[in-house]
Amino acid sequence: MGVAPPLEINPPLINSACPWATTLEDLRLLYACPSTGAVTTRTSLINGFDHDPAKHQYAFFDSAHGGSAQNASLNSLGYSSLTLETHLGFIKTISEEQPGKSSKGFIVSVTGTPEDIAASYKLIASVATTLNFPLAMEINVSCPNIPNRPPPAYLEEALTTYLTHLQVAISSAHADNTPRIPVGLKTPPYTYSTQFHALISALEKATITDKEQEERNCPITFITATNTLGSCLLFSSPVVSSSSASFSSPAATSTPLLPGNGIGGMAGSPLHPLALGNVATLRQMLDERSGLLSGVRLVGVGGVVDAEGYRRMRAAGAHVVGLATGLGVKGVGVFAEIEMGLGAGGW
Repeated sequence: MGVAPPLEINPPLINSACPWATTLEDLRLLYACPSTGAVTTRTSLINGFDHDPAKHQYAFFDSAHGGSAQNASLNSLGYSSLTLETHLGFIKTISEEQPGKSSKGFIVSVTGTPEDIAASYKLIASVATTLNFPLAMEINVSCPNIPNRPPPAYLEEALTTYLTHLQVAISSAHADNTPRIPVGLKTPPYTYSTQFHALISALEKATITDKEQEERNCPITFITATNTLGSCLLFSSPVVSSSSASFSSPAATSTPLLPGNGIGGMAGSPLHPLALGNVATLRQMLDERSGLLSGVRLVGVGGVVDAEGYRRMRAAGAHVVGLATGLGVKGVGVFAEIEMGLGAGGW
């Protein structure tokens, strides 16, 4: 099925899948930014996501609880309400607006059932042949906010099912002479060794011998680590204690920052140390599988809002650095701010 192409992004700074990469105008602004090496779309499904603005929201907060600088976020969002085909239509429009070929492309973030992922790959790979820039596909297997659907990235068996369907789709597209595109997994923040080993084991099982190339071939060429940390809660300030509140129930005057029970996924500065640990651990484990998985590259995401955060993520082992909360808080200018902060040392 051909050798998996590596993820090539220069400069190695991008946005990660987020609400601020949804519309055509969002994507245009990100693509036009000279400080980004690629653009990641908001995660989409083949048939779209049933977005309910009354339930699916996000909020920024100050992780220091006392300062005025917002550097963190909490969200109860799902995925884009726009279909995958709509997002690809936006990308086609941007391609047509370019004066010629460019190495700066898009990472199309998708999710769904294993069958949906297979169909998504074939669609994205086909569209990639018509564009003036490269495409890659990111499989989001880590959103913590979908009721009754635990993130597949925590379970080896579930991951293996996704990778098996992906391999079939790659082989099918190859048989139709469709060039292979880079594919990655977006993983959740792992917190103990068994979770890391489940991911690595699934990748090892999916690494097969390519009869044409006579070498071991993994369908995954990059990992985006990490997604938001689920089951987090914040209250609107100020929280007023109630003398009638018991230990088993919150005070009546405490209002969650998000709708409903207020539970959501946390990102931004509070996630940064955990994200760094995930990137460093994954890099070490991948490199230990020399010849099998050592070529898998990492996109480090989690709490990067400035040049120092970028440097830390690269030092942890990220080939590319991504951010979302920083984009939401500061706008597209955050990327130029990071580049300027790097100074003479550059990327």
